[in-house]
Amino acid sequence: MTDRSSIVTHSDNARPLWCLTADAFPAWLATQPADVARWIEAQAYTANAGSALLLPGTDGLGGAILAIGDPLDAYSYSHGPLALPVGDWSPQDMADDARRAALQLGWSLGAYRFGRYKAALREPARLLLENPDAEVVDVFAACCRVRDMVHTPTEHMGPDEIEAIAREIAAKHGASIDVHAGDALIADNYPAIHAVGRASHRAPRIIELNWGDAGAPHLAIVGKGVCFDTGGLNLKAGPGMRNMKKDMGGAAHAIALAELLMQRKAPLRITLLVPAVENAVGPNALRPGEIISTRKGVSVEIDNTDAEGRLVLADALTRAAELKPALVIDFATLTGAARVALGPDLPALYANDEAVAAAWLQSGGEQRDPLWRMPLWQPYLRYLVSGIADIANGSSTTMAGSVTAALFLQKFVPVEQRWAHVDVYSWNDSDRPGRPAGGEAQGLRAAFAMLKNAKVVSPQS
Repeated sequence: MTDRSSIVTHSDNARPLWCLTADAFPAWLATQPADVARWIEAQAYTANAGSALLLPGTDGLGGAILAIGDPLDAYSYSHGPLALPVGDWSPQDMADDARRAALQLGWSLGAYRFGRYKAALREPARLLLENPDAEVVDVFAACCRVRDMVHTPTEHMGPDEIEAIAREIAAKHGASIDVHAGDALIADNYPAIHAVGRASHRAPRIIELNWGDAGAPHLAIVGKGVCFDTGGLNLKAGPGMRNMKKDMGGAAHAIALAELLMQRKAPLRITLLVPAVENAVGPNALRPGEIISTRKGVSVEIDNTDAEGRLVLADALTRAAELKPALVIDFATLTGAARVALGPDLPALYANDEAVAAAWLQSGGEQRDPLWRMPLWQPYLRYLVSGIADIANGSSTTMAGSVTAALFLQKFVPVEQRWAHVDVYSWNDSDRPGRPAGGEAQGLRAAFAMLKNAKVVSPQS
């Protein structure tokens, strides 16, 4: 589905490429031949970040400038593949490993296009790197996994297809996999997952994958896999339903992160849990006012059938906690309120452990993959009070919607269990260099950098 050919390791005709900040540009310009300097001055070019300039040469084209901002931000380089002519480009003066890694990832992200249904308008320019960083290759593949899954319409990315992807990953990495689907969810005590997905013609399920040595620090990764969200009987309006193929973005993040950690052989034991359902409308659809049970035994009054993601996560988080891992993290496209608060680019991070929150935020800064911490403000539980059940899945107020959703999830996490939740958009509303409109991985690179050495998972070791 995704073309990954934008990095080449050999070329006989690569042209030089200078990646320059505006601050570094004057010193570089002073070293250039007079004819090149005159050409640049004639263009009134100042190397503003995000721009590019072709340079003259004896055979017509002598090279190019790619103007960048932060040299360690991958997206600083992402305009390159489409700003430059098709061909091979050899970066100059990029000895620093961190800058080379940022360039490699940014160039790859900028060349990405989802081509399952429509051919690209043009090929990207290619970057010559004789020794590409293997970890960056895997990180990019994980980003592509998220983007490809979220881009794919529900007809081709339903619960069956998500299970097939998990089984493919398990087979590749020697992991075990167990799936409870359809009415077996009732027998096996996943009632909330069943309640949300029972109206669809495609059976709801929970997918559990286990990998790693028994003695390694244990990490549980949970992802919301609502493959399409109509809102149920609380039916969404047309504009709100239009992009709901992306409501499995949390599952895409969880799957991609688990796959990346396995691919890099992280010193962890990993449990991946994905409740995969479609929130459909049908004769047996979940109704407002119903009381449903959960795996934990907590009864839930359904205030709104469009608050379904927290219901499937309730059963999945309960299962994760039963395994007593050192850390549980979950990803979910959970609330529009998080987008109102933080916009599309900043995932909302909630955590009941200060060290985990600090580590994730620090990693996000280092990787230029930011998140923003939000509070688990316990007084707002008053918005989820039910008169006839232990808790309601929503409330009549529009205030603190992302916070109350996180508090609902926390109800299914034991007090002693270290846990972090990311309310992620998983989407780009419009095209930007390296961020094409559609599915997007957010907080994933930060999570991997934080987890790959296992220290935050088991800080006592």
